[in-house]
Order: sequence, then C-alpha cells, then structure tokens
Amino acid sequence: MKHRLLLCTLCLSALLFSCSRKISEEDLSIYNPITFTFFSSDGFSDISFDDPVAKAITAKTGVTLDIHETHASDSLAIPLMVANGRYDDFIYAKGDLTKLIDAKAVIALDAWESPDGTVVNLIEKYGENMKKLYGTELAKLKHSDGHIYSFGTYEVHSKILETSGSLQIQHAVLKEFGYPKIKTLDDYARLLRIYLKNNPTINGQPTIGLSLLTEGSLWYVGLGNLANYVIGLPDNGQWIVDNTTYEAQYKFLNPDMAVFFRWLNELYHDGTLDPESFTQTEEMWKAKIASGRVLGIGYPLWGYTDIRKQLVSDGMPERTYAYLPIVSDEKYRDPSLTDFGYAGGWGISISKNCSDVVRAFKFMDWMCSEEAQVLVNWGIEGVNYIVKDGKRIVPPEELMRQKTDPDYSAKTGVGKWVYPFPEYGNAAVDSKGDSIVRDTRPNIIDGYLPVEKETLSRYGVDMWIDLFPPSSTLERPPYGQLWRYNLPKETNDLLLAADEYVKQSLIQCIVSDPKEFDTKWNEMVVRLKEMGMEEAGKTMTELIHQQLELWGINPAK
Repeated sequence: MKHRLLLCTLCLSALLFSCSRKISEEDLSIYNPITFTFFSSDGFSDISFDDPVAKAITAKTGVTLDIHETHASDSLAIPLMVANGRYDDFIYAKGDLTKLIDAKAVIALDAWESPDGTVVNLIEKYGENMKKLYGTELAKLKHSDGHIYSFGTYEVHSKILETSGSLQIQHAVLKEFGYPKIKTLDDYARLLRIYLKNNPTINGQPTIGLSLLTEGSLWYVGLGNLANYVIGLPDNGQWIVDNTTYEAQYKFLNPDMAVFFRWLNELYHDGTLDPESFTQTEEMWKAKIASGRVLGIGYPLWGYTDIRKQLVSDGMPERTYAYLPIVSDEKYRDPSLTDFGYAGGWGISISKNCSDVVRAFKFMDWMCSEEAQVLVNWGIEGVNYIVKDGKRIVPPEELMRQKTDPDYSAKTGVGKWVYPFPEYGNAAVDSKGDSIVRDTRPNIIDGYLPVEKETLSRYGVDMWIDLFPPSSTLERPPYGQLWRYNLPKETNDLLLAADEYVKQSLIQCIVSDPKEFDTKWNEMVVRLKEMGMEEAGKTMTELIHQQLELWGINPAK
C-alpha cells in the first residue's frame, strides 16, 4: 500500500511539474529533439551546427539545424528551388524572397493556414519574444501585400560604432609618413605611390599598391560601392535616391560615378593598382593580404577578418589596415556612418514544406529571446565570458584569443549564429541593464590592436568612427536601404542583367587607354538606357513610395 501511495505521489508530482513548465519549454525540450533543414543564399564557411554555442542552442531547444548553403555568387539557387519545388524548412533567400512569396513557397507568419484549414497568426499566438525584439519595427517586416514572411535579419535598436570606411591603408604606411591627414583619393594614391617606390618588396615579394576584390557578386562591395562612397553617397545597393522627391536612379547612369573609375584608370596605368584585381579569386586576394605586401584595399573588415587575425598571429600587425574617411573631393562628406535605421526586407522564412511549422516558429521566436541573444553574442558563461558586478566581461586571455585566432568564431560559436538570425543591436540592454551584444564602445576600444590604438592616438581620437562625419550630421533616409528591398521578378531580372553588363564595362573603362575612358563610359550609359534602366528607376521610385506608405510615412511629406 505504501509503495502504491508513493508511486501515486510521484506521478502526481511529475504531472504538476510538467504542467507548471512554460509551453515554450515543453515544445522546445531536449526530450523532443528535431532537425530542421536550413538553406542560406549567403554561404557559410563552416556550416556544421556542432560548435559549443550551437550545442547549447540544441540543449535549450532540442533543435538541430542541417544547413545547406550556396556560393555567394550563385544567383540561380532560389529560382532553381522554385522550379523543382523542393524547399528546406528554413530559407534565407536574401533579395530573392519575393520569388518565394510569388511561388507560395513560404508561409505568412501572421496568416498561416494550418493543416486543419484554420488560419493562425503565429506572431500573436507564439511570438512574444519576436514582438519584443522588433517592437515598433515589426511593421517594417511587412511585404507589399501587408503580410510578414520572415524573421528580419540585421540589428534592431542599434547605433553605428564601427566602420571600415571605403578605402583602407596599412598602419605601416601611415607610420612611415608620420600619420598624415588623408582626405581625398589623390592624397591616398600619393602615399601608395611613394611607399611603393621606397619599398619595392615586402618580405621578399613585390609590393602591391591597391588590390581590389571583384570576383563574382563580390564586386558590388569591392568595386561598385566604392564609387558612390567617395562622392558622399551611402550604400543603397545599385541606386541613388533624391531624399527630397524619393526618386531613384540606377547609380551608374549618374555622371559623378565616373570619378572613381577614372581615378582607378590612372592607378592601373601607373602600376599602383594590382592588375589582377579583376581576375583574381577571393582566395588569391586574401593570400596577397596575408603576405603583408598589399598596402591598400577597398573592402569592409567583415570580408577579411580571418586574414587580419592571421597577420597578427604571424607577427605583422603593422600590415593590418587603418580606416579613414576618404572622398574624391573635399566638397564631399564620407557617408559611412549614415544611419538608415532598421530597414526590414531580408530575413529567414519558414517554407510551406516545413515538417513542423509551429515548432519551427517557436524555435525562431526563442532565437529572439534575451537568453538566446546573450548566448549567440557572448558565448558560454565561464568559458567565453564571466559576470562581474552584474556585468558580462570577456577575460583578457579570451579577448586575445578572439583577436588572434582566425577560427575563433568557428571553434567557439561566439558570433557565428548572430547573422542572419534576428538580432538585437548594440543599443539594446537586457533585463538587468547590461548590453546584450559585445560591441559596446568600451568593448570595441578594448578589442583594438595596439597598432590601432597607436594610430588612433596620433590622430587624436579613441575610435575609428571618431574620424568620420557623425551620424547625427548625415541625412537619415526614412525608406531603409534599397538593397534590402524585395523586387518584382521583372525588375530584379533586368537589374541582374544590367549589373553583369556594368561590371564588365567598368573593367574595360579602367584598363582602357585613358584617352578612351569617356567614350567607353558614355557607351555604357547609352546601353543601360536602351536596356530600360531609366524605367527601372521609376519602378524603384514607386517601390520607395509604397514602402513609405506601408510604414505609415507620407511620401509627399
């Protein structure tokens, strides 16, 4: 009898314990494991979901991700997916989300038709963390039909604390010339030329002045964007927008864009520009940088973080790069710190073929939670960070490991699962008032290399952003960034064709005889107009107006 009573008591206790647990914990339990497939259009260098942070995510949720990726330049991945009708559970389509929506391949998170025919607003029913993270920005996730199809990528509640500028230059070059003021393209080129002449070799290999990365789709960042930065225009993808009328223009139709490419033409012919800039692969470009002999580059830090760490670990920190505001003429202001606010657009969607839509949504909602955000940003407590006086701190030895180990993120998982998942920005704090992300002003300064701190001190500032025109002095576009817009198929196809043509035309302009530059540039402009890029600009203008109206902003002001 006593045994029966004990058994009943235990069963009742277990039942009460089970009922007291939160629903999210039940559905995301390690006792209920599930694997979701995940397709990314962005490509991962390490796609295994088995690092310490990934394992912690699985321990908390029961979810493992089987990640499929494509090369960053593979623009056919999503169209092929639509054609064969085979969709992963999760899809990060970047700018091709509209193709999936048009094909009814992804679900509306606010109007999902469940298997029994009931229409469920998953956001209202299960999205407590999602609503908290996005807050008033949730409306910016809406598609043109008014529905939400993705968990938006990129930071929410953020301020700009870091920048790589447009063109970067080695600390060693700046030091040799006494840390001069560099404001214009001509200033920049002058230093490269003199240093090249004085130092024809570095580490026994020929010194390279400026080397660009233009392989595949990387040319958008490594060539195209540089041209608008140096004339004071921020990154709006392939478009220039009049912030008074909100009229959009395909940027290579703008005559001022020729300034940068004419400058490159000059550098190409005097030997300052690496002649392999338009034929080398990303691996070749990185290998040159790792050798320490490339004086200048034009690419954001996120594109070569691993090589920067390699230079440090190989004893060449002076061959890493400084970030300075460089424009074609002093009448322009470097736009690097332009604050577009949260723009929505790209994000992770749940496909119609998902094996368990509710579970998938709850997993993504958990990824929006404070607990998940701290985990993916900071790592494992006691391993990657400690808590002291109520604040998370990265120990010095861990910070050094982060600075010098090219595989730090891959090994630890720290920062690896931030993008393209939902993420709080560096202005967000947790329930205890501590920063959710590592990238606070004090942490960024602590993370600078000694050579960076030396360069910054010579310029009289504490951070790289202190050298640039501050965000508060730059116009804040209310329509978001156009490169995140999901375009109609016809416009997107035309844009891709124009971009491919432009890339080859720009290269021809750069390597041609200087006397032929204007002719080749004008030929390109004429051809773009024949292709219909002026009409495409009108379509983009309409999309901007629609976006503003969707966000409750009157385009007519």
